[in-house]
Amino acid sequence: MSDTVIRIGPALAVAVVLSAIAATAIAYLGRTGHHRAVAWASVRAAVQLGLLALVLGVLVQHLWASAGFVAIMALVAAWTSAGRVLDRRPTVGEAATMLLPVAAASIVVVAILVAAGVLPSTGLAVIPSAGIMIGGAMNTTSLAGRRAFDELSARRGEVEAAMSLGISDYHSRMEVCRSAAATALVPALDQTRTVGLVTIPGAFVGMVLGGASPADAAVMQLFVLFSILAVSSCALVLTTELVGRATLPRAAEARHV
Repeated sequence: MSDTVIRIGPALAVAVVLSAIAATAIAYLGRTGHHRAVAWASVRAAVQLGLLALVLGVLVQHLWASAGFVAIMALVAAWTSAGRVLDRRPTVGEAATMLLPVAAASIVVVAILVAAGVLPSTGLAVIPSAGIMIGGAMNTTSLAGRRAFDELSARRGEVEAAMSLGISDYHSRMEVCRSAAATALVPALDQTRTVGLVTIPGAFVGMVLGGASPADAAVMQLFVLFSILAVSSCALVLTTELVGRATLPRAAEARHV
């Protein structure tokens, strides 16, 4: 089956290394300022996936261990989004605040699906499902937060003008940042709109190659896409609320710039 998808061997290992080097070199030559981040992300991905491959067999055998791993995923995702949104190293409290948009909806959805019997109560089902949803929510949270703060900074005069007319701080800020933050949902929307036309998702291909019918694979892929869209929508709304209410420190700083 592995040969049907991609040939595993020394040539693939070389291709993986060359891809990481090429990504770093292009980022450097293009003066993006992200070449170190690209290199470090590549190294981290290799190490983390290697460790996951070693421990996954143990984790999936115990539901409590799988739940603990999901909690770790949520914490890392919240920390990552907090750093992106605030554009600095976050505090523990700030990362904890970001757990709301990053992980709350995903954990609730997974818990409901397990309780309803739709999702098997096994690590092999819970970990990937939660990971996919938390990853989607993390991306949306990071994009929404950054866009909202950037818009508030660029249009702070409009916020102050609205407040001078008697409009509350919250409504003045939301009027400026809501539409900008909403663009964070575009990747999830485009992924859903173009599935089967532009992209053939890995879950769909994997299920078909594993012996499932195309119809069953399509239903499973729709579940993945719609779940990502749902948790991403929640992440967008919650992140925008956090920014609008000046809950995060950077929001308060932006208000007084």
